[in-house]
Amino acid sequence: MIRSVGRRPGRRERQEPVRRQRLFVLGLVGAVVVVVAAVFAFRAGPEDAASAGPARTPQRKPGTTASGRPAPPYHPTGNVRIAAVGDIVMGSLPDDLPPDDGASFFDPVADLLTGDVVLGNLEGTLTTGGSSKCEYIEGPNCFAFHAPPSYGRRLKEAGFTVLNTANNHIDDFGAEGRRETFAALRSVNLPFTGRLGQITVQRVRGIRVALVGFAPDRGANDLTDIPAAQRLTARAAKMADIVVVTMHAGAEGSDRTHVEPGTEYFVGEDRGDSYRFSRAVIDAGADLVVGSGPHVMRGMEFYKGRLIAYSLGNFSGYKVLGLGGTLSTSGVLQVTLGADGTYVSGRLRPTEIVEPGTPEPGGDAIDLVSSLSEDDFGSHAARISTDGTIRRPVRASK
Repeated sequence: MIRSVGRRPGRRERQEPVRRQRLFVLGLVGAVVVVVAAVFAFRAGPEDAASAGPARTPQRKPGTTASGRPAPPYHPTGNVRIAAVGDIVMGSLPDDLPPDDGASFFDPVADLLTGDVVLGNLEGTLTTGGSSKCEYIEGPNCFAFHAPPSYGRRLKEAGFTVLNTANNHIDDFGAEGRRETFAALRSVNLPFTGRLGQITVQRVRGIRVALVGFAPDRGANDLTDIPAAQRLTARAAKMADIVVVTMHAGAEGSDRTHVEPGTEYFVGEDRGDSYRFSRAVIDAGADLVVGSGPHVMRGMEFYKGRLIAYSLGNFSGYKVLGLGGTLSTSGVLQVTLGADGTYVSGRLRPTEIVEPGTPEPGGDAIDLVSSLSEDDFGSHAARISTDGTIRRPVRASK
């Protein structure tokens, strides 16, 4: 029987498969090293790859998730209810202060101070320190107001969510009075706006509302510098969905209810051109403009579909502000805006200041503002019905 027997392999033949396996493994390792080096160089960037330094963590691009994928579009929905009032003075130390430490000061109008954003102009300071400006300003027209710092809590309890401090009274007691005022508001978590460069953002159910205050006064955002005001408003519009601008502007007095064309002056001071300013900030992205300063109410108009309330007058003035007639006529502006800033609805709720300077519902605000609006703005005037409802005119786009 013949068997077929194969030839026994030699040593070189036995080692060849092993050598090929080693070469394959070395090649695979080399390929991995090349890939790792390439990834390292990509993460490090050209400058770091050349120096073989540690890789930098790549920064997430705006509008992307942590994985680097595009973030879903941000489209807030819903409406924002805004309530706004004019000048607030709760009294002044040492003697002109309300009873019960101001605890019941706003009780008569508490049901009007409701909304997602409740805004007022703090006409004065909350301080016991500093030196009065009237110590070095001569003449009968110097007024300096300072209420106790504890009144910050009363303003918070009343329902205010933000206060404007861009006005001619925030510096009544110098830098110390200003610092103590801001500290009093911060201590009760009551935001404020109006200082130079300041943009205050309040979130309402995911909708970002920016508030920016302007005045022709030192330390405030300057409303007489309209290009700068437009730049700041445009910056706020990039940060938020809705932009509310407040202005403390215009000449003062019971006979200053009309919006005068051009720059207004009071005792030689430039009080700004509120008409040109308001339209300019709307051009830059503002959705609502609310004014104070003249101590009387003024008319309202629509510009490019946005409401401008030129002055809401005095909301309170305990023993320190003049009363009677237009000086006592006031109101709460209630406005609803869409998430994109469009005007949805509005209403003027009339109030009046009664002796010795506290706010109460009632008064002639609706008739006064309605007639002033028609006189000053014609086809652009806000149409205000007898119940205070504010409607856009048929043609108010220019």
